[in-house]
Amino acid sequence: MHTRVPRLVERAYERLLRRDIDGTPDHVAVIQDGNRRYARERGDGAADGHREGARTTERVLRWCQELGVEELTLYAFSTENFERPPEERDHLFDLIESKLRSFADREEVHENEVCIRALGEVDRLPERVRDAVAYAEERTAGYDRFRLNVALAYGGRAELLGAARETLRSVAAGNLDPADVDAAEIERRLYARPVRDVDLIVRTGGDERTSNFLPWHANGNEAAVFFCAPYWPEFSKIDFLRAIRTYESREASWRHTRRERAAALVRAVAGSSLVETREVIGRLREQLPHAGTDELTAELDRQDAGTTE
Repeated sequence: MHTRVPRLVERAYERLLRRDIDGTPDHVAVIQDGNRRYARERGDGAADGHREGARTTERVLRWCQELGVEELTLYAFSTENFERPPEERDHLFDLIESKLRSFADREEVHENEVCIRALGEVDRLPERVRDAVAYAEERTAGYDRFRLNVALAYGGRAELLGAARETLRSVAAGNLDPADVDAAEIERRLYARPVRDVDLIVRTGGDERTSNFLPWHANGNEAAVFFCAPYWPEFSKIDFLRAIRTYESREASWRHTRRERAAALVRAVAGSSLVETREVIGRLREQLPHAGTDELTAELDRQDAGTTE
């Protein structure tokens, strides 16, 4: 009875959160922190914590598909992780290898058409892990309903430096005009990249930092960020739903800000010709959700009335 009551309360709260959510982000990126601390507090070894964390990863993948998230990126192994003790690295490599192969063979992965891709300096990984990456990518290459990115030997700063160096080499070789260097040129030189910009970053374990994770795709998109205290093995569906709710609140706030800025811009050009004002409003309408165009339309109507009086 003592365990049943908390579970009933938890399920009720989960249903309440689910009802509060109107939409979901397209792309969620997760920093899976706290596996070692979780194990240490229980008197276990780091390997046990990583195994428990892998089970949470499987659950989160299911939750994403249930809620309609279209892309999930997991920070599985950073460039900084190469500095960990050899025995811990070897266990992580074994775990990553086995999980990639088992995921690629799962019936539900093929039923849900999950495309698995690795992001990062994969060539720095042991051969057995590289082979597992190739196996998972080949087995799921034809799918596009859901995208699972696994960040391996990944570092955001290294990614941007590599893209910058490659761009400079192209300029020095005369293959690229400096005037043509734009965001698209840099982006196509990044690692095998996500399909979508990141909408929401989730970090477990209590630390409030994004740790060099997907700076181009998250910061450039002003992604929402959700930090939570539970270690990764303890991360629950309620935690995930709270993260989604944070994203929704961030989006609502951002839409409100954009509407205010748009209205201010329209008022600023109110003294311009009606043709110029219409052009400004037309461009803003392309960038704002439909609900955000009401004030623009009202402002244009006021200007129309002013010119006919």
